[in-house]
Amino acid sequence: MQEEVQLPRQHEVHAQRGAGQWAVAWRRFKRNRSGLGGLVMVAFFGALAFYGLFLDPVPARFYGCLYQGCTNVAAFTDWAHPLGTEPSGIDVWQEIIHGSSGDLYVGVGATLISIVIGLAIGAVAGYRGGVLGALLLGVTQIFFTLPVLVFILLFARIFVLQVAQGLGLTLIVLILGLFGWPTIAFIVRGEIFRVRELEYIQASKALGASSQRILLRHIVPNILSPIIVVSSLLVAANILTEVVISFLGFSDPSASTWGLILEEGLQYVRSSWWVSFFPGIAVVFCVLGFNLLGDGLSDALNPRLRE
Repeated sequence: MQEEVQLPRQHEVHAQRGAGQWAVAWRRFKRNRSGLGGLVMVAFFGALAFYGLFLDPVPARFYGCLYQGCTNVAAFTDWAHPLGTEPSGIDVWQEIIHGSSGDLYVGVGATLISIVIGLAIGAVAGYRGGVLGALLLGVTQIFFTLPVLVFILLFARIFVLQVAQGLGLTLIVLILGLFGWPTIAFIVRGEIFRVRELEYIQASKALGASSQRILLRHIVPNILSPIIVVSSLLVAANILTEVVISFLGFSDPSASTWGLILEEGLQYVRSSWWVSFFPGIAVVFCVLGFNLLGDGLSDALNPRLRE
């Protein structure tokens, strides 16, 4: 009877220790200058994306010259257009803002889908084991070895350009999310193998807790650290993939993304270099910000690196 009273207390101590570890991780992260720099970059582009939701849509490129005239305005000559305009008269800074909304929507949305799928499959494969676990592991390995970019371009060509124009970004989010979960599943499965034999998990089993409760209440909250780190890096990878898809002409032409801006600016690179230069810089700093943030989170959340 005494053991039954002590077991919940051990679990409470473990929960308090977990909260303390997050506080220690935050203190370590604040000392990481590159991680803080990445956080500032991500926050900046997040603010741009949020601001872009309230701006008027960028005019369709096909009708730009028809309605506005091909002005070919030089950069840095007009304070109203600090980054210049396209030959169609569209402001480059406004396109960067709209492009940040589109690309962050793809990067974050696809990552969330990958987290849900990878967390579910990895948790079941790692905790259940047996035939079901082996089957899920095999499916994960198959998805992990697929030439992802080729399949994404194929699906984008079939569905985005021919079936559902106007919903192109949403379909790209679904495609990237459905192909991006294997890494998270492998990490979750490995972490569950490490965590499921710890004392507080065995104590919960001894108290009669169900497998679902153990997974959701005890295991998943304690394996979030590597998932958070990988997710920040996956957002950067998804943004780059979307830029490649749009640059190659496989995205929805009615959407506004950095890849489409780069693809359009390529034909003006000699006469109007700023049309592609500044959106390219935006891509570099946005992806760099997520990577620096991921490195900072890895240093802060990895217990092996703690002093």
